[in-house]
Amino acid sequence: MRKILLLSLFSYSLFAQNPIETFTKDMEKKDGFLPYYWDAKKGKVYLEIKQFDTELLYYPSLAQGIGSNDIGLDRGRLGQEHVIKFQRTGNKILMIEPNYGYRALSKDPLERRAVEESFAQSVHWGFEIAAENAGTALVDLTPFLMQDAVGAVQGITRARQGTFRLDAARSALYLPNTKNFPQNTEFEVTVTLTGDSPGAYLRDVVPTPTIVTTRQHHSFVQLPDNDYQPRSFDPRIGYIFTSFFDYATPVSEPITKRYIVRHRLKKKDPNAALSEPVKPIIYYIDPGAPEPIRSALVDGAKWWNQAFEAAGYKDAFQVKLLPTDADPMDVRYNLVQWVHRSTRGWSYGTSIVDPRTGEILKGKVTLGSLRVRQDYMIAQGLVGDFKTDSTNVEDMMGMSIERLRQLSAHEIGHTLGLPHNYVSSIHDRASVMDYPHMLVELKNGKVDLSNAYDKKIGDYDKWSIIWGYQDFPKGTDEKKALNAIVDQMYGKGLYFLTDQDARPEGSAHPQTHLWDNGVSAVAELKRISEIRKLTLANFDERKLRAGTPMSSLEEVFVPMYMFHRFQVEAASKVLAGVNYRFSVKGEKNLETLPVAGKEQREALAALLQTIQPDFLKVPEAVLKLTPPRAFGYDANPRETFKRRTGLVFDPLGPPEAAAGLTLRMLLNPERLSRLVIQSSIDATLPSLEETIDQLVNATWKSSASRAGYAGEIARLVEKMTLDKLLELANNKEVTPQVRAIAMLKVRELGTWIQGRAMADTKQKAHHLFALHQIETAKSNPADLSVTAPMTPPDGQPIESGYDWLAPACDWELPAFSKMK
Repeated sequence: MRKILLLSLFSYSLFAQNPIETFTKDMEKKDGFLPYYWDAKKGKVYLEIKQFDTELLYYPSLAQGIGSNDIGLDRGRLGQEHVIKFQRTGNKILMIEPNYGYRALSKDPLERRAVEESFAQSVHWGFEIAAENAGTALVDLTPFLMQDAVGAVQGITRARQGTFRLDAARSALYLPNTKNFPQNTEFEVTVTLTGDSPGAYLRDVVPTPTIVTTRQHHSFVQLPDNDYQPRSFDPRIGYIFTSFFDYATPVSEPITKRYIVRHRLKKKDPNAALSEPVKPIIYYIDPGAPEPIRSALVDGAKWWNQAFEAAGYKDAFQVKLLPTDADPMDVRYNLVQWVHRSTRGWSYGTSIVDPRTGEILKGKVTLGSLRVRQDYMIAQGLVGDFKTDSTNVEDMMGMSIERLRQLSAHEIGHTLGLPHNYVSSIHDRASVMDYPHMLVELKNGKVDLSNAYDKKIGDYDKWSIIWGYQDFPKGTDEKKALNAIVDQMYGKGLYFLTDQDARPEGSAHPQTHLWDNGVSAVAELKRISEIRKLTLANFDERKLRAGTPMSSLEEVFVPMYMFHRFQVEAASKVLAGVNYRFSVKGEKNLETLPVAGKEQREALAALLQTIQPDFLKVPEAVLKLTPPRAFGYDANPRETFKRRTGLVFDPLGPPEAAAGLTLRMLLNPERLSRLVIQSSIDATLPSLEETIDQLVNATWKSSASRAGYAGEIARLVEKMTLDKLLELANNKEVTPQVRAIAMLKVRELGTWIQGRAMADTKQKAHHLFALHQIETAKSNPADLSVTAPMTPPDGQPIESGYDWLAPACDWELPAFSKMK
């Protein structure tokens, strides 16, 4: 006992001789939310901890990016939020993250403790106390800061760009962006990763690709007070949400709770039809964006005030340029940031969210600077006619700037809590949360871009803000009032469908698509095809500025040739399509019904037109004017067609890419499975047999001439069609009946080919090869060799962000904050 007492006195004596003032006497102190000290001699940061067991928010971010859209490690990228608290045990302090995924919303402390002790927590770091005063401890924060907090190593690995590791010797605190504010404390670190075998994406953007140096940021933020009322999620109207299990819920009710994600907003007078807010929502635009882009971003952002006015707020949403003395890292500033990359890529709308309630603390938009150049190039292909270097530039810039306004509004919408609404385009562009295809019109036989993009907020956007941000007068039955808002919105013919319903492969709704316009996907495909036809007929060297290498014509040609691509995806969803909406019990019109047979057959006919030789031919002017790549202008595989002809432009490359897209959409396995099932229930709907017969009739059995260039395209499409049918017949992942019907149709095609006598050598070789493929598939399918079709150049993002999705459209969405 005496030894223990002596040891305790000795420990106390050490701390008594080492108070914070003594320990930090030669250090620079920074007061603020969490006071800290900078030890310049040792290059260390010491954090002062006064409040223990008090929750705050911690999140990392990437202050300086790598600059490659494919790797995805962009400037300003936000990491995951973590509610943390400091907990002391003896001479150690733990940074603990409570588990808010599992809670008990109860006043009973024992009930809450039962849940807390049933699920694991996370300890992010352990600190030894370096010095202390009464109730205040000082810890060395430096080791915690010197880590790869945003997961850059994993990001590089996922992108297959090499094996890297953090090099502590080449990492250090970055003082210019290490700051303290009243509500948040910010630390920034220069982080160096070293590795082997860097991939092409890294080699493109890093001066020494084996050494990747970026800056990572650590934010500690004061959590808001309890004067915020969470709003429960409703699937009928689009809001991002946070969810958790509430074990205090009665057994008769759902245990999962969902809160929408939104900013805090209150009226000064909740009883007034129009009231100023207690505190407005203010977004700041990065002054690093050049003009006229900067003004376009400001204009588009301001559209949201129209929605808040509809919700009864006066000047509740404001937009300003970020002041020169303001710091973008300060949590008090919602920010629209202009980011540069080496290639075009997605834009993002993300938010810092209180995971406990869904309250947005900071909105953060990332806009890629090269996107506007892609829009300009599309306009160049549509209306470019460079008699001089300034000819039509005003029209092309006009469309590009209009797109930027819409993009600004779209990404800010995500940071207000809104996901995509892809069904809004059928109601005259009712939401900026759709992915809009430019509305190109033909006027007096010429392409017109004057109405390419909307110039205001959409009607659906107003209803969504009314539902999510309405501040009801005291005594209002909120649930009843919110249901009434949804009923009014539905009464206007507006409703909500999102990413899961819009993806071209797997989803089935006939009106919910990416990059589309109009009520009917089939009618729009026909309209777009006419615009494409006119544009290709007029496509020549006039699309390039003087002095531009002629080989660069291909980059402008690609989006014109593939101008129909997104409408092909949309029209394909009408075939075996299903009409539905998000609904809840008690509503009327809850039926889920297949698309009528007439509409499905019209879609099939329209799709088959896109694989005809006349549709797929590359214009003669393009073939004559597109030489091999000029020296110093290497082909960008993302922006040019793939080829099987070496350096020379491949006239069959574009037809192969376009036809491959249509065939992939048309013969999507999930779609074919629905055809089998739908036709078995309702004989008036097209069957899989009918669909394949129509495809074979439009290709193999077509009466079109097989001579010349058109003949080579026809044979190419026929081979691709057979390959797809053989693939289906041998695909163990599709339903058995799809395989069976595909196999039957392949055998029937083989019998038809055998009965054809061909004098033309090209056709004879074509038929011989097809019969060989069919026989191989029949006798020894393991030996079947199918040529993989060349894919089109990248289409997305042509103009807008995924917000939820990463560049490859993967679902990498934390439950409540990340939107593209």
